[in-house]
Amino acid sequence: MANFKPQVSYITKDSQRDYWNGTRKSMTITERFKTYRELLKKLPTILEDSIDEYVSVNRSKRGEWGEWFEHWQLNSSRKPVIIKQGWN
Repeated sequence: MANFKPQVSYITKDSQRDYWNGTRKSMTITERFKTYRELLKKLPTILEDSIDEYVSVNRSKRGEWGEWFEHWQLNSSRKPVIIKQGWN
C-alpha cells in the first residue's frame, strides 16, 4: 500500500442540516491535507466545529504499511488530545 495524504472526517451542524435538506449526499465532511503538520494546525478549529465528541484522522505512518487511525477530542483545557489510535 502506498503512502496517502492525512485526512480528517467530522460532522458539523451545517453539514447535517444540508444533508437533511438534500443539498449534500453525506453528513460527513472529509478534508485532506498535504502534511500531518497542516492537519494538526487546523485540528482545534475542526474540533470546535464538530458536533460529535471526537473526530477521526486517517493517515499512513512513515516506514509502515497500512492505514493508521486516530480519534481526537478537546480536553478540559480546550487542547486536542488523542483518545484512541491504532491500525485499521
